Amino acid sequence: MIRRIFRRMYGKRMHCSIALLSIAPFLSVSAASTEPSASAWLQLSPKNSPSPRADGATAYDPVSKKIIIFGGFNANAFLDETWTYDGTTWTQVKTAVAPSPRSGAGMAFDLASRKIVLFGGFDGNYLGDTWVWDGATSTWSPTSPTTSPVPVVGPSLFSDPANGRVDAFGGFSITNRYQYATWQWDGTTWTQIQSATDPSGRGSAEAAYDPIHKNVVLFGGIAEFNPINTWTFDGSNWTEQFPATSPAAIMFGGAGFDPALGQVVVFGGWGGQNGSDLLSTWAWDGSNWNLLNPMRKPPTREYPFMAYDPSSHQLIVFGGYEVKPNILLNDTWKLVVKP
Repeated sequence: MIRRIFRRMYGKRMHCSIALLSIAPFLSVSAASTEPSASAWLQLSPKNSPSPRADGATAYDPVSKKIIIFGGFNANAFLDETWTYDGTTWTQVKTAVAPSPRSGAGMAFDLASRKIVLFGGFDGNYLGDTWVWDGATSTWSPTSPTTSPVPVVGPSLFSDPANGRVDAFGGFSITNRYQYATWQWDGTTWTQIQSATDPSGRGSAEAAYDPIHKNVVLFGGIAEFNPINTWTFDGSNWTEQFPATSPAAIMFGGAGFDPALGQVVVFGGWGGQNGSDLLSTWAWDGSNWNLLNPMRKPPTREYPFMAYDPSSHQLIVFGGYEVKPNILLNDTWKLVVKP
């Protein structure tokens, strides 16, 4: 079931991935930089946890002060469950209405409406619907935008650095292939942002807002053309960065900003030089990637749920999928950073 889902979402995924990895040695530098701070991943023991799953949507909700996750897939089906994490334990929230079961959706917090926006995903078909989560009432509501991005799996959603609205970039469908357009949600509909330059089309990239440099950092993903590059978005334009040190190919990983490091952290995913699940932890300092060497590490995985919880000051990783030994995960970890 798990591998069949992968093949259906991205078609010839392995063919594309191997092609990317074959050029990785010429396009990236994998040597470790000096680690800026001592770090370790610490496994947590919440009283309650979701069942094993991967590839769901994740975002922090400052209204309820909880991490919200939705959907994903387990060994048998796509999921439509909503769970929250309060820094101590996971709680399932059952709502009267909810988005349909799906994996590979994108989700981010919209500052203007004070709601989380969910877009896209895959349930056997590519999805293009938009839903909003109200943390004050713990409810989902459908929307009816007049314009929208095309239906895709693996779009990157993030809060706009300039105005706090939700932006969506990229994604994939068999019909429309890899997308490179950037769209913004205004609370009612989507409008395409016209940037002077754009990253090449890709899906399932690693993306997170960097409040120190006031931009969004995007790396990697899966694509038909080389996505092994780093881009930043300031709310108006995308700019390619040329760091001295960079990861090799990473797709299906997790990303989030850690204030203790003052950097965007990318964990796990699939790729590297040899095409395998990853347990590496990379940090973007605004101009370069640093390969961290945590004293403890979670097992390798792709499609983890990952977000920073400012209420409990924890960068959280939950679940995901481990190719070998072909299992879904439901463990919870936090990154501990010491000066």
